[in-house]
Amino acid sequence: MNREIYKLEPQRVWKHFYSLTQIPRPSKKEKSVIDFVVNFGKSLGLETIVDEVGNVIIRKPATPGMENRKGVILQGHLDMVPQKNSDKVHDFEKDPIEAYVDGEWVTANGTTLGADNGIGVAAAMAVLEATDLQHGPIEALFTVDEETGMTGAFGLKPGLLKGDILINLDSEDEGELYVGCAGGLDANIEFAAKIEQVPAGYAAYRLALTGLKGGHSGMDIILGRGNSIKLLFRFLYNAEKEFGLRIASFDGGSLRNAIPREAFATVVVPVNKAAEFENFVRKFESIYKDEFALTEPTLSFSCEKTQQPASIIDTDTQARVIRAFFGCPNGVIRMSDAVPGLVETSNNLARVFTEGNKVKGQCLMRSSVESSKDALAQKMAAIFELAGAEVSFTGGYPGWKPNPNSPILKVMQDVYHKMYGKTPEVKAIHAGLECGLLGGVYPNWDMISFGPTIRFPHSPDEKVNVATVQKFWDFLVETLKNIPEK
Repeated sequence: MNREIYKLEPQRVWKHFYSLTQIPRPSKKEKSVIDFVVNFGKSLGLETIVDEVGNVIIRKPATPGMENRKGVILQGHLDMVPQKNSDKVHDFEKDPIEAYVDGEWVTANGTTLGADNGIGVAAAMAVLEATDLQHGPIEALFTVDEETGMTGAFGLKPGLLKGDILINLDSEDEGELYVGCAGGLDANIEFAAKIEQVPAGYAAYRLALTGLKGGHSGMDIILGRGNSIKLLFRFLYNAEKEFGLRIASFDGGSLRNAIPREAFATVVVPVNKAAEFENFVRKFESIYKDEFALTEPTLSFSCEKTQQPASIIDTDTQARVIRAFFGCPNGVIRMSDAVPGLVETSNNLARVFTEGNKVKGQCLMRSSVESSKDALAQKMAAIFELAGAEVSFTGGYPGWKPNPNSPILKVMQDVYHKMYGKTPEVKAIHAGLECGLLGGVYPNWDMISFGPTIRFPHSPDEKVNVATVQKFWDFLVETLKNIPEK
């Protein structure tokens, strides 16, 4: 066991978090962590249920004298985003996360850390295990597959939970209380291509655009970071015109909810233009480095000669693919009129790859306004259908409308002020919290979300601030003491 992490305060939270880092739990591969949490609940002698989609519910009775308080559901998700640096050897389905303490932060060696949402899950486990806390009836709801479709939240049945207040433990800024979130929708794009042989007299190159920060496609979309797919298609658009470049394959991005950090393509150009093409790559690297000097200081764009590919995409499909993805809306589409500084609507061009005679793409659109989300989906369909692609939409989930009169909000504002001498900020978030879906199933719930400070979730730079985990825990404990009566 990494004793550095085990010694951090509060130890009762960090020990559970460390245990979670040792259990592979990428989205849709949560069986091991489900079994772990079920065994944990049963070892405490608590009622433990697994529903038909894999969500785990553990019930803990009220402590003496607190039986008349409203029931609280502590909620977090068991899965994590599996992202790693390209040079890191790691199998997310088998290998533990190599977490370590780095000054004031806990981070991981070349992979995502899983603090999103491992810290929230660990805190709920600590509440279930504790014998020295005051609280009313507790239900811990551990959902599955939050990161790739929220199928756990989608599959939750009404009537299964008994509580009145949902405390979601999946926010990422200490000192902030979240009372609303954006909804989301996936766009799935597919081009059918004709496969051709590589003409004689062409040289093959592997293009690599790497070194970008990436990040959470909701939380970090406002930061103006580079999108590796967009940058590589920008180059391809120019190189096609300049050199008659032909594409053999493309592979950019990895997950729908992560800003793409890397993109690769195998291309061919006429041999007599090879040297000029290599200079063209260096020119674009210089352009990109200049444009993203502050936001992407480690950006790299390179080419290297490679083996001749077996085939290339026909020129007509290639032209339509390049123009459609290069022109695809990406990033912040509109800022909120209602909440200053909040992104209302965005699109993340998350994944583009070749598969046989297909070129496939995926985007994640987000908006806190349902009609704006629908309009963006229509725009995406119009663009790609015009380019000859088939477009479908999946994985839609609703936003969470803020309730300024929320009783739990008032309680937590008062508790935080008494503890720390200031009032926490109340915010909505441009990301998909499960509260929107869960509130649809249990419309009577009073809901709120909070958590410690986590930076760069969904990327290998993910880290959680140690001091804020202590504040997060202390605030949670004090909140449970002050839950109102039924």
